[in-house]
Amino acid sequence: QVQVVESGGGLVQPGGSLRLSCAASGSISTIYYMGWYRQAPGLQREQVATVTRFGITNYADSVRGRFTISRDFPKNTGFLQLNGLKPEDTAVYYCNVRVLGDTNDYWGQGTQVTVSS
Repeated sequence: QVQVVESGGGLVQPGGSLRLSCAASGSISTIYYMGWYRQAPGLQREQVATVTRFGITNYADSVRGRFTISRDFPKNTGFLQLNGLKPEDTAVYYCNVRVLGDTNDYWGQGTQVTVSS
């Protein structure tokens, strides 16, 4: 089993920044994928940014150029830097982790990001 915990959310004004962290623990050989997703009220969960163990990243069009995903997989951690935040970025942000040799998808409980003046 793998446990995933997100942190770093909060209330920020438009144009502000936040840094989200994702920490995984438990039976981990090697993390090969980490993704950040978000879900706003009444909407489906959407992919925000992903990174592989080889450093290959992918971003949703709505956040490209404003958000940056990074990882420190030897420490089983990852980050999402959110810059230039907009009210439409308001959502619960979830971290998803996939581990070599394990077919499960592991999710954290989420961290709330609210962008409002």
